[in-house]
Amino acid sequence: MIDLTGKSIFASAAGAGIGRAVAKRLLQGGARVHAVDLDGGALQSLQAEATAEGIADKLTIEALDATDPDKLAACAEALPDCNGLYNGVGWVHEGTLETTSRADWDRSWALNVTPMMEACRAFLPGMVARGGGSIVNVSSVASSLKAVPNRMAYSATKAAVLGLTKSIAADYVGQGIRVNALCPGTVDSPSLRSRIDSAPDPDAALAAFIARQPVGRLGTPEEMAEIVAFLLSDSAAYVTGTHFVLDGGITM
Repeated sequence: MIDLTGKSIFASAAGAGIGRAVAKRLLQGGARVHAVDLDGGALQSLQAEATAEGIADKLTIEALDATDPDKLAACAEALPDCNGLYNGVGWVHEGTLETTSRADWDRSWALNVTPMMEACRAFLPGMVARGGGSIVNVSSVASSLKAVPNRMAYSATKAAVLGLTKSIAADYVGQGIRVNALCPGTVDSPSLRSRIDSAPDPDAALAAFIARQPVGRLGTPEEMAEIVAFLLSDSAAYVTGTHFVLDGGITM
């Protein structure tokens, strides 16, 4: 079990999917976790689940819009010992160059890139002052790593997350700050299931998503969370400015 004792971690988009699995895995490792999400009900469910599993003693929750820089700054001020940051906010837009509106393009940047930059801006100074910290940003294999049809705005913004990650890592490596990115493939999450259910033929859509992976299945949020826990732990003290691909072989 990765030891996260002594870690105080702010985790966004923690109500469902990968973010929820991350929050639980960090708690299991002994970290204190401040979990935020737009969906307060999902956070209440997370707290109830963590209580049932006996890992809720170090969990605090807050319904919060993680795209609001003022609220992020307030959280950073309220968590003066924070030494870990998980940035999970994002949105998947489906569209090509011709079918993506300017509004969809702008929203993709506003949800997939800017909140991560603002969260880093809010929490990083405190980490530097305390001698170090670790940041994990969620990117995707659908970025600069792999061309995926019908994901133009999504891929462009997730590529930007990789650039953001490397830039901050390079600027602050001498001040004890590590910054890395998680690049999932197709993960079985509520977001994915929603897109599948809204397809004209949900069974065919699910089959197509599964067929992307040479391993023949979808990834799980728990598999993603294990890497996040590693990156936020002292076991990854020599790891910064890179990305971790968990995609079932899509990019091999």
